[in-house]
Amino acid sequence: MTEEVKSSEQNNAGQTVIINQQEKKSNGVGTAGFVLALIALFLGWVPVLGWIVWILGLILSFVGVFKKPKGMAIAGLVISLIGIILLLTVFGALLGGAAAFM
Repeated sequence: MTEEVKSSEQNNAGQTVIINQQEKKSNGVGTAGFVLALIALFLGWVPVLGWIVWILGLILSFVGVFKKPKGMAIAGLVISLIGIILLLTVFGALLGGAAAFM
């Protein structure tokens, strides 16, 4: 029995096992921009706080687009741009309506 163990140890002694561990890369800036864009969907109508959150979400998402992975940053950028366009449209309509009464 000892001869069988020795022969199996000799066969396995020359093998090299290589394990490739891939690093989990994340885009913290893009994720922060995405989270701020989602928060801005709910707080965007608050006069000062909402606007600051929209702008921060837009800026962080824009910076995150230049890092990998880009998915969350692009989603945050799109949400921020759509939100800012809607915000400007609503306030423009309100100001236009108010100007008509003067």
